[in-house]
Amino acid sequence: MEVAGKTALVTGASRGIGAAIARALAREGASVAVNYHQSEAQALALVEEIRTAGGRAVAVHADARNPEELQAMAERVKAELGPISILVLNASIGFPVMGFLEYPWEAFEAKFSGELTAAFHGCRAVVPQMLELKEGSIVAISSGLARNPGWGFCAHSAAKAGLEGLVRALSLELGPLGIRVNAVAPGLTLTDATSFMPEEARRATAEHTPLRRNALPEDMAEAVLGVLKAGFVTGVTVPVNGGLQVN
Repeated sequence: MEVAGKTALVTGASRGIGAAIARALAREGASVAVNYHQSEAQALALVEEIRTAGGRAVAVHADARNPEELQAMAERVKAELGPISILVLNASIGFPVMGFLEYPWEAFEAKFSGELTAAFHGCRAVVPQMLELKEGSIVAISSGLARNPGWGFCAHSAAKAGLEGLVRALSLELGPLGIRVNAVAPGLTLTDATSFMPEEARRATAEHTPLRRNALPEDMAEAVLGVLKAGFVTGVTVPVNGGLQVN
């Protein structure tokens, strides 16, 4: 699949991994819709950066857990940039890090339900546009913790495992319609979302990683581009962790 000339929507794209993906898509010649929920200033700055470099981009507000807002966002992107043929499901649903025996069910449910709601309704809003084009590619951002959980991440691990299950199911149903569905599973990536981790923990992870460093958002962006361009790949989760976890 060629990226140049396509319209891409990246949810949760105002910062971190999402912003890196939006930049990479724009560099490849895609028109990019930068979705944000609360970080309007960062989303607008990213759009201006892309436009200054000669690309096409718009910032679009929507809570990824709200089906009506997602539908309105998809329609606006189509009107301003053209039908969407690339969807990157990157919106982050916050969660507390704590042991299972202390984990409040409400927090667990909010993470699990929010993750699946964002993916389900994000796809429902965009797939009809892909059907009009008779082509499309969806990439969900999962996590290495979906298959290799860590202490305190029970909600995150369960939510991302559910996301990967949805990816496999959709790849089966949408493949005959010309739409591929895959996932990218980052290892520890240095963003503001992981800034709470002590420097010692980040250093230890890098030392145990065969490539001897932690991931950067740009590493995830390159992996997403690779999956988008691999036209005969669907239904898979690509681990991007420097070899720390070998499938």
